[in-house]
Amino acid sequence: MIYLLLIPLFFLIIIFIFFLFKKGKVLFRKFKTNSEKILQEDILKSVYNHQYQNSVCNIESLSEKLNKTNQQIQSSVDKLIDSKHIEPDNKEIRLTDSGKNYALKIIRFHRLYEKFLADKTNVNEKKWHQLAEEFEHNLTNEEAEKLAAQIGNPVFDPHGDPIPSPKGELPEVKGMRLSELNPGDISVVIHIEDEPDNIYQSIVNKGIYNGIQIRFLGTFNNEVSFYANEKLCSLSLEEANNINVGLLKLEKIHLGDFKKLSSLSVGQRGKIIGIAKSLRGQQRRRLMDLGIVPGTEIEVELESMSGDPLAYKIRGTTIALRKNQTEKIYIESL
Repeated sequence: MIYLLLIPLFFLIIIFIFFLFKKGKVLFRKFKTNSEKILQEDILKSVYNHQYQNSVCNIESLSEKLNKTNQQIQSSVDKLIDSKHIEPDNKEIRLTDSGKNYALKIIRFHRLYEKFLADKTNVNEKKWHQLAEEFEHNLTNEEAEKLAAQIGNPVFDPHGDPIPSPKGELPEVKGMRLSELNPGDISVVIHIEDEPDNIYQSIVNKGIYNGIQIRFLGTFNNEVSFYANEKLCSLSLEEANNINVGLLKLEKIHLGDFKKLSSLSVGQRGKIIGIAKSLRGQQRRRLMDLGIVPGTEIEVELESMSGDPLAYKIRGTTIALRKNQTEKIYIESL
């Protein structure tokens, strides 16, 4: 009797296993298709960057760049040749017109999302590139245009890289390499190349960001030296060549003649010059809403037991600010 009851259960188990197997095969095919699409789009981007930089692009260079085997790259390149996105040129690889348009579309998605992360979120800038690398493959044209409208249709991403238009047009990138400055030149950083990632992370860790003003000192023993916001900095030539700057011709340049708000003690006052451009998004907007804008006087009113945060008097109101915020607010002493 018990055996008779177990027979229907046995068939239910078989049907359930069959369903899971079938669904698993579908999911595997979907995952495989998606992975192939991502690799092909990464290849198109890499080939475009090689052509943009006038460097040689082949199977080996793509394999090294994308951390894939030569066989994996060759398989995807063959499919891109079949789809007319890539054409072989002797041993080199080049984009066709359709391949270039496709690559620029993915680059547009990537840089729009980095701009969104910079302006609308508190995500650390060290994570922008990696998050955009993942997001760029999942965006549709319609979603990209909604995102662009939401952040004001920007022309440059937060690193200073040009954002291709929906038609694939690129705005002109101006400036010169940091290493090409002359001693005594005053300039502002307008672009930091975010690849390779280890070079970019090293530059960010040294406190260099778009919009920072610098006074160039010179190149000594293959290292570039300069002042940036009162601080003496040095970069390797490789790092300096990944930074573009624009020369400044201003009547008054605040370099070394201003202080950080964090340098004031209780009872001391200052006049706000500005907020470092490395402080972005919601944090920056909150400070401006509190009255942290150029020309406003601010006074240190109280110190907490731990010394952080401190109470500041601004426009008749007392506000609390932490040291990591006041380190990025610049003032003139009063």
